Amino acid sequence: MEIQIAVAKINKYAVSESGDTLEVVERPGGGVSVVLADGQSSGRGAKVVSMMVVRRVIGLLAEGVRDGAAARAASDYLYSERNGKVSSTLNIISVDLSSETVVLARNNEVPMYIANDESIECIDEPSRSIGTARNIKPVITEIPIQSGLTLVIYTDGLMHAGEKHGTPMDVGTTLRGLLEDSDPSPQALADALLAQAMRLDDNRPVDDISVVVLRMLQHTGDNVRRMTVRLPFNIKNGG
Repeated sequence: MEIQIAVAKINKYAVSESGDTLEVVERPGGGVSVVLADGQSSGRGAKVVSMMVVRRVIGLLAEGVRDGAAARAASDYLYSERNGKVSSTLNIISVDLSSETVVLARNNEVPMYIANDESIECIDEPSRSIGTARNIKPVITEIPIQSGLTLVIYTDGLMHAGEKHGTPMDVGTTLRGLLEDSDPSPQALADALLAQAMRLDDNRPVDDISVVVLRMLQHTGDNVRRMTVRLPFNIKNGG
């Protein structure tokens, strides 16, 4: 099989820096982890917080620390650094080849989705953001690796898109329609979810939005590992 990961992100309208941070790390026992954090508020302050959280988690996962323990440690670290006054959401998706499972750790009030060839499941068990108290635990979901598995996580900007205009985003319905109409690539799926949110916000997103799609597919072709990143930016002084 093959792991495919796609991301689509955009900043809050008229804000130069996103408060969302995402990183990918290979696991010591085989596999990969995706870590997504959304710092409280927006702009530079939120970015500093989310980067602090993600780097802490990535370092621990690279050392072989289990996902739940890494999330709790990051929460305690943020609590100590900011005296419990700043929070951050945190999602971790890990494809663990040693256990042949996918582990999802969630400290995020917004749900996530698990889809396969037969169903779409919304994981919405109550969950707390990290950093406001000690020993905040993530909600852990563990499922066997299987071909056709699709996982979708996102920051709250996606779910709240359109609320300002009275047409809130229905992530589950949108996702179901995309998967039923065709067999989109992970990037096409992430792009379509973000595009729908943008339309609902009249292309002026009221919050940072990050969408991550991970799919397990049958492997075809060679055994080369590949990653592609696209990061549009502007040079402030021209050139």
